[in-house]
Amino acid sequence: MKTRTIIILLSILLALPALAGAVSEEDFKMETTQNLINLCTVSPDDPLYHHAINFCHGYLVGAYHYYVAASSGPKGIKLVCPPDPPPSRNETIQMFVDWAKAHPQYMKDKPVETEFRFLMETWPCKP
Repeated sequence: MKTRTIIILLSILLALPALAGAVSEEDFKMETTQNLINLCTVSPDDPLYHHAINFCHGYLVGAYHYYVAASSGPKGIKLVCPPDPPPSRNETIQMFVDWAKAHPQYMKDKPVETEFRFLMETWPCKP
């Protein structure tokens, strides 16, 4: 009995690191930058890995494409001026994740606001 209890406790302790970094259903509500970072940095072992990574990419790319459409035309205001050629999508997302982790003060902010803080700081438009 004692051996079985020890084995169960060890199994639980070994599983804790995997559970601690797991994506939750709450992350998909995308209320904070932390939710977005959780999705973008999900472990490939997580059962929601494919959903999380696709959601991360879709959210970031969709917000950027909306900005591009809204800022185009003669009256459009450019806030972001990426280099030509721009880095790949995966490179840019990794840059964003690294930047967000280095700026924990924004983790409770809306993810789209943090995305554009990163973009405007990284690739500001010069007058």
